[in-house]
This record gives sequence, structure tokens and C-alpha cells, in this order.
Amino acid sequence: MGNPKAFLTVPRIEAGYRPIHDRIRDFGEVEQTLNTHDRKLQASRCMDCGVPFCHWACPLGNKAPEWNDALYKGDWELAYRLLNDTNDFPEFTGRICPALCEKACVLNLTDHAPTTNRENEAAITEAAWRENFILPKTYKRNGKKVAVIGAGPAGLVAANRLNRMGYTVTVFEKNEAAGGLLRYGIPNFKLNKAIIDRRMELLVQEGIEFKYNTPVDLTALPEGFDAYVVSTGTPTARDLNIPGRELKGVHLALELLSQQNRVLAGMEFSKEEKVTAKDKDVLVIGGGDTGSDCIGTAHRQGCKSVTQIEIMPKPVEGPEDPQSPWPNWPRTLKTTSSHEEGCTRRWNINSLEFLGKDGKLTGVRVQPIDWKPNPEGGRPLMVEAGEPEIIKCEICFLAMGFLKPQHPELPSNVFVCGDAANGASLVVRAMASGRDTAQKVDQYLKK
Repeated sequence: MGNPKAFLTVPRIEAGYRPIHDRIRDFGEVEQTLNTHDRKLQASRCMDCGVPFCHWACPLGNKAPEWNDALYKGDWELAYRLLNDTNDFPEFTGRICPALCEKACVLNLTDHAPTTNRENEAAITEAAWRENFILPKTYKRNGKKVAVIGAGPAGLVAANRLNRMGYTVTVFEKNEAAGGLLRYGIPNFKLNKAIIDRRMELLVQEGIEFKYNTPVDLTALPEGFDAYVVSTGTPTARDLNIPGRELKGVHLALELLSQQNRVLAGMEFSKEEKVTAKDKDVLVIGGGDTGSDCIGTAHRQGCKSVTQIEIMPKPVEGPEDPQSPWPNWPRTLKTTSSHEEGCTRRWNINSLEFLGKDGKLTGVRVQPIDWKPNPEGGRPLMVEAGEPEIIKCEICFLAMGFLKPQHPELPSNVFVCGDAANGASLVVRAMASGRDTAQKVDQYLKK
């Protein structure tokens, strides 16, 4: 620990976002970066606690105190080696992870100013690419083959780890490129897809074979492999089957997000196929990160207004959550960069009916509701709390999460990981699952 008193003298400084009037004009990444001097100062704030709760909170078990210390001392290569030891792709988590480690930081307990682990992680990894600390390696083959079904974060980590262990790995992906929701669900203003492409080139150079546009039926797995990893994510979004669902203008969130990312990658769509919020009043149903991504995308497409509604109560405001105290994750109100760009937000709102004219959406009839304890236990009961009203909109995006997939009975040499196994969760948890699954495959094939 290079500077044991830095947390007393160095305030937490975040890189922040590009100005709103600038960033809503393009899909470039909104987050800025600190200069090298300030980044090292931020790393110096890490106290190298006797009990590193950051390490405990991170699904990957990242050793933040160790790589923060190396960063503060200017040893960027050591910082990356320590980071990459537990995190296969820190350039992804350094941009989009909600940073469970920071909420568990002791400095978050004492003054709500944790070490900037996520930004430090991104800075370390970008320096590693820039300085050529990341170069392709060759690994001795052990003669066994593994197929990975799905090239999302869990599958990519599993493939990377198995490849390093010496297995010949083939990744089957139904889409035209790798990344899963990293590529087709997360907007470019949060994660530039060149960041994914850069890593994919390295994985190919290290011997992993990718077969794109190749969906796989789990009841008829490709032959010739000693083991299989199923990492197909949660492909089925939760729908809202209320009257008027068939109206033109009602879309699942990923219909907007995936198409916009494909447009930015050069794919073309007809006027009839195009999902666009341009010159429209937009309603987003669902208060999570996917809904937030729809808001930011709608602004960049030139919408007139955005309203976001959520059926659950408004989270507690402020840094602390009495129901989930430190070092656990606080379920507090989150205001994203997209919310800052302009959005009316409402909670405890139930959707009753999509309204339209000539087959096109014109609004959604909603009703304020409340929740009361269920006398039989379990999920609280929804009760009416106001008169129905109409929210005017010409386009509506359903961002209500994803359904946990059900799989057929699979042979003993098939391993399921990531969201495909656990249901929709964080990218960092999917990556941890991919890493653990690679270890299970290795143990199985060595028996």
C-alpha cells in the first residue's frame, strides 16, 4: 500500500460524462477519462483493508487492493496482470459493471466516497492495450475438443479459459458477430463495439474458432466434441399481453436496441422494418437498465419526449438502503446518464391497455397502484390507488426483463452457464459463471 493516508487527503473524483448537448448528437461513449496523474491519485485512495469487502462483493473475486496499489505506483503492466488473473475481459466490466465492489468499499461505509475501482479497471485495461501488454499467446493442445454454444460474456469467458487449458474450442453463435447482449443489447454510447471486436481478434489469434450465423438445437448437438458448454443467455423477453398489444408501435426493448446497434455496424433496414423514436412521444415500460438504454437511444434518434413507468415502488433516495445495509448492494434510486438527458419517471404505475387509431399506437391507459402485504406471505398484493389515465405516445418499448430459459434433459458432458443457467443477471456474474464452468469441464474431462 503506497500511500496509507491518501483516503484522508484525496477526494473521490469521477471522470464524469460528456456534456448533454454534445453526447445526445451521436452514439459515442458518454463516459470521459481522467488523466494519468489523477487516475493514479484515485487508485491511491484504496486502503488495502484487512478484510477487503470489495473482493468479497465482486462475483469474479477481483483483487482491487492489489491492482490499485500497482496502478498508484505506476506499474501499469503489473496492475493489468493482477486484474486479468481474475477478470478475462476487464475492458467490458470497466465500462458497464455496476461496481458491486464500490458499494462494499469501506470508504463507502464511512463517507459514501468509495475508491473508483470500475474507472480504474477501465483505465488499466486501456493502458494495457495501448502499451502492447496484451498480445496473443499459443497454448499446447491436449487433444480434446469443446463446443461452446453462445458467444455472450459467459460463453466467451468459458471459451477463453478452456483454450488456455489446451482444449480445442469452437464457439457456435446464432448472430452474425460475438458478444451477446454486450453487442446487441447495450448501446454504443455505453460500450463501443470496437472494444468487443478488438478482443475477438485476439481470441481468434489464440486459436478459438467462431462459427457465426449458426444456431444450435440443444437436442441435436454438433458431433465430434468431448464436452459442450451451453451459454445461450435468456433469449425470451417478458412481454405485456394486454389489449392492444398488436398495435404498430409497441416493441420489445431489444427490437430497438439490437437494431440500432446493427445500423451503427452498417446494416440497412427498410422503412417498414425500422424501429425509430424520431419525432415521437416515447413510453418505456420498465424501470431497469434496459429501460434506461431505451431512453438514451430514443434521445439520439430524435424523440420529442420520453416517459418511463415502473410497476414497483420508487426506490429509496440517498446513498443508504436500510433494507440492504453495507456491505450489501443498496437498492437505492439510480439516475443514469440517459435519465439526465431528459425523462419523466413514474413508479407504482400499472399498464392496462394499449390504445390506437388505424392500427397505430396513440397512447397507453395506465393506473396508479399501491402494494400491500400479503396476509399469506410471499409477493405483496397490488391494489388500486387512483383513477386510470392515458399516457400519450406513438411508440412504446417493453423493458421488463427476461424469462429464465427451460432446457431439455442434457447429457453429463453438457454444462450450462451464465444467464442460460441462472436467469438474467449482471454481466460480471455471467463472466464468473463462465469461468467456473470452464473449471468444471476441465475436471470432468480429466477424470
